[in-house]
Formats: sequence, C-alpha cells, structure tokens
Amino acid sequence: MKFRLFLLVCLFGQMSLHAQIVKYTNGNNSWNPDSLGNHRAIVQYNGVEGVAHVKIDWRRRDEHPELKRIIIQDANGKTIANSSAERVTRESADIYFEAPSKGKYFVYYMPYKNEGRSNYPKGVYLKPNAINTSWQAKVKGTSINSAVVEIQSIDAFNSFYPMEVIATAKETASMKAKHAGQSFIVFPEDRMFPIKMPKDLPYRWIQKRSADTFSGTANRGENYAFQLGVYALDDLNNLNIAFGDLKTSTGKVISARYINCLNTNGTGYDNKPLTKKVNVVSGNIQPMWITVDVPKGTSAGIYTGKLIVKANGKSKNIAVKLTVTNSVLTDAGVGEPEKQTRLTWLNSTLAQSNTVVAPYTPLSVEGNVISLLGRKFEINTDGFPKQIQTLFNAEMTGYTDKPNNILAEPIHFHFFNTPKTQEKFTTSNFQILSKEAGTVKWTATNTSENLKMDLEGALEFDGYVHYVVKVTALKDVEFSNVDFHIPFDKGSTKYLMGLGEKGGVRPDTVKWKWDVAHKNQDAVWIGNVNAGLYYNLRDENYVRPLNTNFYLQKPLLLPKSWGNDNNGGIQINVKGSSMLADNFTGARSMKKGEVLYYNFNLLITPFHLIDTNFQWDNRFYHKYGNLDSIKSNGATVVNIHHATPINPWINYPFIEWKKMKNYIGDAHSKGLKVKIYNTVRELSNHAYEWPALRSLGTEVYSPGNGGGFSWLQEHIDSNYIAAWFVPEIKDAAIINSGMNRWHNYYVEGMNWLVKNVGIDGVYLDDVAFDRVTMKRIKRVLTQDNHPGIIDLHSANQYNKSDGFNNSAILYMEHFPYLNRLWFGEYFDYEKNNPDFFLTEVSGIPFGLMGEMLQDDGNQWRGMIYGMTSRLGWSDKSDPKPLWKTWDSFGIKDSELIGYWSDNCPVKTDNPKVLASVYKKKGKTMIAIASWADTDVKVNLNINWNKLGLDPDQVKITAPAIDKFQAAGSFPGGKSIPVEKAKGLILIVE
Repeated sequence: MKFRLFLLVCLFGQMSLHAQIVKYTNGNNSWNPDSLGNHRAIVQYNGVEGVAHVKIDWRRRDEHPELKRIIIQDANGKTIANSSAERVTRESADIYFEAPSKGKYFVYYMPYKNEGRSNYPKGVYLKPNAINTSWQAKVKGTSINSAVVEIQSIDAFNSFYPMEVIATAKETASMKAKHAGQSFIVFPEDRMFPIKMPKDLPYRWIQKRSADTFSGTANRGENYAFQLGVYALDDLNNLNIAFGDLKTSTGKVISARYINCLNTNGTGYDNKPLTKKVNVVSGNIQPMWITVDVPKGTSAGIYTGKLIVKANGKSKNIAVKLTVTNSVLTDAGVGEPEKQTRLTWLNSTLAQSNTVVAPYTPLSVEGNVISLLGRKFEINTDGFPKQIQTLFNAEMTGYTDKPNNILAEPIHFHFFNTPKTQEKFTTSNFQILSKEAGTVKWTATNTSENLKMDLEGALEFDGYVHYVVKVTALKDVEFSNVDFHIPFDKGSTKYLMGLGEKGGVRPDTVKWKWDVAHKNQDAVWIGNVNAGLYYNLRDENYVRPLNTNFYLQKPLLLPKSWGNDNNGGIQINVKGSSMLADNFTGARSMKKGEVLYYNFNLLITPFHLIDTNFQWDNRFYHKYGNLDSIKSNGATVVNIHHATPINPWINYPFIEWKKMKNYIGDAHSKGLKVKIYNTVRELSNHAYEWPALRSLGTEVYSPGNGGGFSWLQEHIDSNYIAAWFVPEIKDAAIINSGMNRWHNYYVEGMNWLVKNVGIDGVYLDDVAFDRVTMKRIKRVLTQDNHPGIIDLHSANQYNKSDGFNNSAILYMEHFPYLNRLWFGEYFDYEKNNPDFFLTEVSGIPFGLMGEMLQDDGNQWRGMIYGMTSRLGWSDKSDPKPLWKTWDSFGIKDSELIGYWSDNCPVKTDNPKVLASVYKKKGKTMIAIASWADTDVKVNLNINWNKLGLDPDQVKITAPAIDKFQAAGSFPGGKSIPVEKAKGLILIVE
C-alpha cells in the first residue's frame, strides 16, 4: 500500500518537469471496470454542440490497441452513440466523437468482459464497434479541438505510471542511435521503480537517459536492493555482473560477499548453490536485481565502487555510490517489503539443518540396524533394505513389543540378460558414512560382469529413505528385462493406494504402466493400519510436476531408467510366500559407459501414533469472525482464509499484517489460537516482489498461455498460468513453477509471521513444495515452543486435470509434519466404502486424524474415525452437537479402539455396520456407522472383559444429539435400529 501511495506522489513531481506527457491519476474506483475497463482518458471539450477531436498520447504497452473497443461517455455517464478512432497505434490515437455540449468526456480504451468461472475468469477485450461511415466521413476534417486532461486508472494498483508508460518508436530509435556500436545499454534504476516491461523502454528512461552511475541511500543493517536494466541491442549471451567491495574515502568497507545478483547467483530451495545463465534477445530488457545486505556494524558514510556488466565479450562499468546513514535497522528493513528488502530471502538457508522435529526422536544405529520412532530399518550388505519393521499397535494409540515385519525378504534388483540368465553381482565397499541425529547415510558398490552399481542411501528421522542407484555399463549389454523387487510380508499388505487404484483393500493383482502425459502416478502405498510402505520410482532428472488443476500443463518427466520409453511398469500380486511388487522396465540395451539412475524413495508408515487428545482439544473454526462468538461456539483454533480483511491477498499475508497481529493478540487473550492460509501453489498479484520474480524468467512463475483476469493481461503480458481469482477484491494469482527459491522466501516469511505477528500455525490448501520445505516451515513454526499447527486441505486429485492421483499419495511425504487432514472437495463420503475412508481420508494409517468437507461430511461415518465436519465452513457444517457429546462423555484421555483392530471390544452382527470404541475407566462411548443398503437393526457383540465393565451393572443409551440422533435405550445392546448411511452414538456406563 505504501508503494502505491509513493507512486501517486511521483505522478506529479516528475510531470512538472516534463510537460509533454499527460498527467496520470488515480480514478478511486469511480466507474465499473468490469464493463468499461481499467483505464480511461479524461478529455476536455470547450466547443459548442458538435464534434470533438482529440489526440490521445496514451503510450500503451498492449500490442494491438486497434483491436480493442473505445467507449466514450459524457460527465453524466451517458454513452456517446457516434465515435471513431483513426491512426490508432500503441503511441497515440485520434478520437472523434459527438459532443452535445462542452465539458468533460471519458474515453475508456481497454473495456473487457469476464467469461468463464468466477474464480477462474477469462478477461475478453471487447472488439471495436461498427462505425457509422457516413458520420465518419462528415467529421473527418475536424481539427483537434479538445485536450486530454489526464489519464486515469481505476485505482493506483492498476496504474501504468511510470514504469509501464512506453517510449515512442522515435524516442527509442534516438536512444539506440546514441549507443550505436554497443551491444547493450544499461539503465540503473531505483528499487521503488521495479522494471516491468520486457520489450519496451519506459518513458521514464527517456527522461532520465542512460547513466553510468547509480546512487542510493541505505540504513545500517538494511537489505538494500536496486536494479540494472539491460537493454539488448544485440542478442546477449551470458549476461552477468561482476562487483567488488564498496569503500569510503577513509577505508571503511562493505565487502563484496554481501553483494549479489539474484538473476545469476543464489542458493536453491534445497540448500545447493545456484548459478543461472542469462541470455537476452535483441530488443528485450533484462532487469538485473542487485542486493546489498549492509551489515549492522557498517559505519555511516558514502561507499563507492563499481559494477561491471558483461556480455558478448563486452563490458560496461557502472559507478555505485551508496550512502549509509546512522540509523540501524534491527529487522533488516523487512518490515517494509515495498522497498524490496525481502529479496534477500530468496537465497535464505534458514532451518536447512536436518535437526529432529518433535515428536520424532534421534536416530540410533546398532550394526546395520537403524532405529527411529516406532520403527526399525535394517540394511543388507548390498546397501538395500533387508528388513523394515514397525512397533505400533493395531489401534495406533500405543507401541507393541512384537514387531510388524514389512518385508518377506530383502529388496533387490534383477538384471536379466535373457529370461533365464541374469547379472550376478558382487558386493563391496558397503559402509555407513555418517550417523547424525537426523540422518544416517551409507554407500555400497555392487559389480557384475557387465555393470557397476553405485548406491547411496539415506534414512531420515521421520522414516523417509532416499536411494540414488547409479548403474554404469562396463560393456555393451542387452537386457530382456530389469526387475526391482519389493517382496512384502503378506501379513502387512491388507490395503493398497496409488497407481490408479483408490485407497482400500488391496486387489489380488495390480497391473500398471507409465503414462506421464496423462497420469500423475509414480508411487504406491501398501500396508496395514500399523505397518506400511510407500515407494516411488524416479531418476536424476525428476522435477516436481504441477498439481491441483494444472498437472497437464507441467506433467511428470518419464524417468529414462524406469520408464524405458513407456515399456516399464509395475505388477503387484502374491507370489510364493510374499506379496511381490515387481517394478519392471522391459527389454533395453546399454552402451559401454552409459549411465542410468534407478532412484527410489521410501516412506515407512505410520510416522507416529495418532494424537487423539489433540483431535478433541483443537476444534477448528474455519472462518474469520468475531472472536467472542467463535469462542462461545466451542472452537479453540481459528483458521483465517485468504480474501479476509486481515489476510486479503492469497499466499501473501504481509500487507495487512498489523490488522492480523491485533486480531491474533485479541484471540490469544481469549485463549484461542489462530492459523492462517499461506502456501506457495500460486501467488497474489499484489506481492510487492512480482516484477523481480518475473525478472528470473520461469524460475518462480510457471510458463503458460497467459490470459485470465484483465490485470494479469495488462501487466504480466504473457507466459504465465492464471490461477485463483477473488472477484470481490480482484485478487488475481499466478501459478508457481514448482521447486524454486520462492520456497526460501516462504520459509523466511513464516519465520517472520511467527516472530512478528504471532501466528499459531498454517492452513495449507494443497501443496506445491516438497518435504525439504515442509521440514523447514515446521521448524520455524514450532520454534520457541510455538504451537506450529499445520493442517492440510486437499481436493480429491483423482480426476483428469490432476492426473488421477490420490491426495494421500501426492502429499504423503508431508504427512510426518502435519497435525490434521481435511480431505476435502470431491471426496464422496456416501458412496465410498469404509476402507476408502480409512486409507484416503482419515489419516490414521499414517499417525494422523482428519475432518470432512464435501457436502459437510457424513457425521455418523466420520465418528468411527474420530472425524467431524469443520465449523464455519458452511451453514450446515456444524459439529457443535458432537463436541457437546464429547464433553459430556469426557472424551479426553479416552482410548480409541477402531473397528479395524482385532482388539475392538464391540462389533455388530452385520458386517456392513461397523463400531469403534472410545474407552474410559467405568464407561465407554460406542460410535456405530452403517454402509448397509437399507435401514437395519443390529445386535452388539461386546467383550465386557476388554471394556472392564460388568454387563449387569451398566446401561446402554443413546443420548439425544441435535441433528444426529434421538435419545434411546438399548438393554443388552440388542435390536438397535440404524438408518441407511447413518449411525448412532451409544454410551455404556
């Protein structure tokens, strides 16, 4: 907001110096842009009734203004019937129109209408109307008799001034002529005027002229930034900038190590050094963003030095003069992001150290066995897993001494030369390289006559296992097949999810082939509630695809090794004593020296016990509202969505942060927690840094076909993917490209929000980052004993646009750091069976619990998993009656014994009516849910010893629960009526 005010102030100061350019002003939302467009010229006509002729020097950045309609209205808003436009160019146009009287007229020159869905609009610019040719001929000789008073945008945010007001072709040619023989021209530019146009010189640069110097003022401790706009007169190869120390006349120094060019150097989201090559097409402008992180200990003074801009073997020196004031900024200036002080965050390494995150425990190693929370991982001498075990009980509420074996035999490869002969490997050099609390790493080499297999493995504290398997051909060699076998213990394979299969009981046989063009599928989970294994197949070129509506625009890359030109696949079925996952490639050959990477990742599930008390204590209210009202409804955690007064702009919660801080402070005083919507799948166009991010090419913003809301088309031009749009506040987002440095910014932003705003966690609406970033945000969110609550919402990804993936498969790598699931739109709680609920929705096989969304959930079925709908999401989404029942029963500290456990002490005599138990000393709550085709009556089979109750001393009753059930009594648990698709809650005491 401050930056926009700054721009408006600048509108007048500069124009007084250059009277030849029309005045640009803010229209203060004084017309309807959805019918008239975002821009207009105000024309003064001082004649009598007749014809007005005005020349508008509008200096437009859009390519074809002649293809857009012009609408003219008088001061009363009446549309002028007859008008025509001639000599229409990007620089100017001659406009003729009927003028009934003298006065002001408004020329709207970019009118559009929105088509498509309200949240995914397509701004379509209106085509010119047919012209009354007889009227046009009559007025053609009219001389210019009107003047442009000002050019207005609907508001300051839509203004083109000053950096999107183009230079004319003549001005541009003159500038180029002055630099004849040079490969490029450099325009140093202040941070408050971000460069926005890739192909046009801004008129501001014509006024300023190119310069060999840059001067700026920074505070001590400030993250200072500025730009060098490089205008290519030739095609430029490897544009880069060299810089040295900045020094005062007395020898004080700002070292060059504090100076960086974001466009060419940095640190990736994965903590690896990043070097980028910048090439520029002739006629284009490349902004080069320079950051200077002034140390707090820097002495005040004038620091000078030079930057050397290099390309095509030519160079240009830019003298830099940076005045450092006496003021010291404790926050590096990041509290004023409109000054681009947060660009340094793009190279942040915050929270990259793989320290253990609660509730996990440090890894311990004994021989080749690595122990982690609730699990053990044994490495074979060839480096591959020999055995994987879990120690969780069937209820997922405690541990057991008897381990659950996941493997029937070690995981291994077969390289078949013929169907009956294969490579025979000899193992050498197995060694555990490092043993840290968060990561254990090992290597091994396996060699055969024709192949060398170099293996690197790493296990992290949460149960993630990463394998890099590099296979090098020692000779030319042919294979009839390459098989990667995961032999599961049959007793640990009740359920399966992935590879085109919805979550549920494992089919007898699964056959799957690679099809990355249409399917976001490269992974599967197989297991029981308390023991399972997820794995995916990748190579060295893996890039995370887009998801949630956009998979087809950036799909998976087919791994050269596993995919083998779409000949590879997976077959899963019982074979001998195991349930075998056979990952095959089909026939292939390798030339001597050729390398293939058969990389794969594992996730050992569950990740931890379910935390039932967290589920009962943390009752979410998913709406911004009055805190007293929220508290009176029984909620304890407020989720603040975007498009709200304190968090208006999607995934950019930094503009109204003071309002947010006040709200959170008020909530804390009332004993409430507050989480906010903030992820990176897309980014609001209100982000101050968007021009700098665009200067990075497609690193941050995904390439695409452009379009979408009018603002995006008018200011971003092209090569982007338009994302979510909020019509009420006109917030237009752009899709993030995937794994990039914006994730570093995101982590720093979360850290800032925790420390300066006091957020208690984050609500993730689908996720566009990997586990590296998830671990980092969990660390910053939970620092200094902050709650750090993370819940994940996902719309069902099993559809064409999302590549027929399972939400739980897509996001399982994030599950170790979540506190709750909310799955989600398009999850059908009525037609899907209990095994789908258990595996895809509940989160229980992974140590999580969840809530329901679509059509406000099925509250009867949800209760057998401890799930409700979410308060505040809709008028009908009302778990308050169930919360009241929980409290009346005293559900806290109860033991949840789910129907899926053989130890559940209550069952019904109908296999389609399931029961879960919430056991306490002296009483029990039973949740019953039906999947029967009709209304039924059931009898309960109760193991009274397991409940610790005397059947002769208890009553079984159904408490009255609003909108759930009527009161009732069921002696002995007999003949209990259960409606179709519903259920009951019974109290036994």
